[in-house]
Amino acid sequence: MYDGESQPGRNDACWCGSGKKYKKCHLDIDERLQSLYDQGFEVPDRALLKTAADIEGIKRSAAINIGVLDYVAERIGPGTTTEQVDRWVHDYTVERGGIPADLGYEGYPKSVCTSVNEVVCHGIPSEADVLREGDIVNVDCSTILDGYYSDSSRMFCIGEVSPERRRLVEETRRALEAGLAAVKPWGFLGDVGAAVNAYAQSCGFTVVREFGGHGIGLDFHEDPFVSHVAQAGTGMVLAPGLTFTIEPMVNAGAQEIDMGDPNGWTVRTADGSDTAQWEVQLTVTKDGYELLSW
Repeated sequence: MYDGESQPGRNDACWCGSGKKYKKCHLDIDERLQSLYDQGFEVPDRALLKTAADIEGIKRSAAINIGVLDYVAERIGPGTTTEQVDRWVHDYTVERGGIPADLGYEGYPKSVCTSVNEVVCHGIPSEADVLREGDIVNVDCSTILDGYYSDSSRMFCIGEVSPERRRLVEETRRALEAGLAAVKPWGFLGDVGAAVNAYAQSCGFTVVREFGGHGIGLDFHEDPFVSHVAQAGTGMVLAPGLTFTIEPMVNAGAQEIDMGDPNGWTVRTADGSDTAQWEVQLTVTKDGYELLSW
């Protein structure tokens, strides 16, 4: 088979654990993936294709992740410290049986990332960081529940923000939506990045190259890497069951970034310009996609 694993017989139980016969479950998908593989296309291993049971587990995790972002939305405002946001995320998640996936990940010290104004990603919450009228901030959180991972982020405008910042926030969300519209079963992952980049550029913005989305579900970061500056018609085939995030980081200025913060995490725009990000998690279906976390 295309992933080096054995293939069940037509009347054997499907490898996905559905209990259905292989011929009534994943046989058609596997045959199509094998044909594409034989033609030289990049196809996902079966281990990357989430089963129906996996998707239900991810949805339960995502219910916490979505809920905590709703909780933050109700409370965040001028005078909020990013440390408060971290406590909200941690306590809300733990009280519902989840684990903040960020906490301790490769040594990351907090339960959430809070990235303000020129911070592209991985802003570390701090009592010293007080959100002020006119700031924009990305709150990015991830949840583990019963071994299933969910991940999403939202932008928040603190009080009255400038027209320029509001436009950046709104158009970045539309760039993400352009990427979502490009998700077609049996299309290519590059179609997503190309759509994101084209939309952002049409607004006069640039898209960060070094960071992107990722596969997720049974682990925090799985294959594939989701570039938001990719070329259409390239990359992994979007087979049903492939589950990943789209999370463009869009800069008002140049796309270059500064990764030199002494904390080893926080990334900023190199020119000090504002930046924005939205993130959703989705799974490819037989006729489109399903949003799992947002």
